[in-house]
Amino acid sequence: MPQGLAELIGRADSTGRAPPPVEKWDPPFCGDLDMRIASDGSWHYLGSPIGRAPLVRLFGSILRKDEDGRYYLVTPVEKVGITVEDAPFLAVELHAQGKRDTQLITFRTNVGDVVVADADHPFRFATDPDNAGLKPYVLVRGRLEALLARPLLYQLADLFEEHDRGEGPETGVWSGGRFFALPPECLSPKT
Repeated sequence: MPQGLAELIGRADSTGRAPPPVEKWDPPFCGDLDMRIASDGSWHYLGSPIGRAPLVRLFGSILRKDEDGRYYLVTPVEKVGITVEDAPFLAVELHAQGKRDTQLITFRTNVGDVVVADADHPFRFATDPDNAGLKPYVLVRGRLEALLARPLLYQLADLFEEHDRGEGPETGVWSGGRFFALPPECLSPKT
């Protein structure tokens, strides 16, 4: 394992345990909780930031996004709704190794998840409505995504290249044997 990747995994501060099987649990809905995940990835309860990283990691491990598009903290016995301003997680570190179709891009999130962008963990690219900038996301687990922190956007942009799948060149990035193309609306100059 490359040293940089080993260090990224070490900084994840993971217990080595898989997240709980929240997708399999079907507890009753117990109402909404005054908990919010801000667009910068910080967690807040009753309007105050949650400063204890282990507590945030615990909440992150029982977070689920249901088909209704809402976010819930789920245990085997209860389900409570929370507010998520953008993505529930923030990708805070990136490690790339290899080139083109052998390239692997690994991310560490603010809650300790480590994920390689691939067919099961695809990229999604959107345009920020406030400034028309690029917003890259990677699927972490279930329906939960991580927004790439701004410094990671610049690292990812250094990995962009053109690739032609027979319908003209596309700009995007390789990871896990898959090419993730930027949608045309993300490439068009905004006026």
